[in-house]
Amino acid sequence: MEDYRVEIKRAVIYDFGDAPEAQEIGYPTTLARNGARHTVDVEPSTPLLYVLRNDLDLSGPRFGCGLGQCGACTVLINGEAVRSCIRPVSQVQNVAITTLEGLSADGTHPLQVAWQEIDVPQCGYCQAGQIMSAVALIERNANPTHADIDNAMNGNICRCATYLRIRAAIHRAASGSD
Repeated sequence: MEDYRVEIKRAVIYDFGDAPEAQEIGYPTTLARNGARHTVDVEPSTPLLYVLRNDLDLSGPRFGCGLGQCGACTVLINGEAVRSCIRPVSQVQNVAITTLEGLSADGTHPLQVAWQEIDVPQCGYCQAGQIMSAVALIERNANPTHADIDNAMNGNICRCATYLRIRAAIHRAASGSD
């Protein structure tokens, strides 16, 4: 049997002296969020969700899966429901971004009111994403059917399974009643 041990005779350690520490390099990026313009210094590949939460201090969009499959991070980009966890900030410069905080300052958007009246949330984690997807639906279809709602909300996961109450709240907001 052969011996595969290797003897290390000498170790060399390189000392770079007073080399500067690596610094994160950001690029100025301008976002139009909830009607206001914000400039942040971030890498172009940074997910929009991270910028909204970490740089702009918003709590509406949430991190759920990081794969764009659960919908907790949903925001509106030019009125379209988009998963912000997989959208690089480089793709959303100078476009209209709306988060839950931008619907109304006092929670009086019709969907927010319907959500409260129907008592939709249990844990509430997914609700911002659910509401943003519902806003996009109602803006393009003022009188959605059950099938329209189910199709538009597909991909917004609610671990508490409040789907029937979500549907009822969307109908209420769209029609102004149950």
